[in-house]
Amino acid sequence: MLTLYDYLPSGNGYKVRLLLSQLGIPFRLVEKDILKGETRTPEFLAINPDGRIPAVVFEDNRRLAQSDAMLFYFAEGTPFLPADRFARAEALQWMFFEQYSHEPQVAVARFWIHCLGKRKEWADRLQEKWQKGYQALDVMERHLDGRKFFVGERYSIADIALYGYTHVAEEGDFDLDRYPHIRAWLDRVADQPGHVLITQAEFG
Repeated sequence: MLTLYDYLPSGNGYKVRLLLSQLGIPFRLVEKDILKGETRTPEFLAINPDGRIPAVVFEDNRRLAQSDAMLFYFAEGTPFLPADRFARAEALQWMFFEQYSHEPQVAVARFWIHCLGKRKEWADRLQEKWQKGYQALDVMERHLDGRKFFVGERYSIADIALYGYTHVAEEGDFDLDRYPHIRAWLDRVADQPGHVLITQAEFG
């Protein structure tokens, strides 16, 4: 059985747990508290030298880091990764957008406010995160106008990648009420078979 090292509040780790659940792939969850430095120990750094979760260790002891790389790996040969060459590239396009334009803003604002409780201390820095985060949400809202999902009108790892932090964006003080297309999309993702909550540690 593969082992997933994770921190439950993390949207990055959640993306992997969500896909594994929807694929029916069993795994052992090992929680690491990043606030206590548990991903900076020599033992964990031997698994992922970058000292970040999520990280996966396979039965044959191969290791894999970076949540979107995991999504791509586990989705290979399944309906979650488009078979069409161009559609696969589109899925990757949105996954790169998530990691470059979305996650550094939405996820970081949520982490500072929800996980660390540093709203007042980092008020000036939060203004920039909110501004750039709303820019990313604006891009998503425009794309979803007239679409059910991000690529080819079919639920894929592109949706999972963006769902991870978008569905908890309000915990970073982002107002999603101004995004009707995103909210409708969030509901469609939550209705997918095998859906699990970000706080859910046990599956099956």
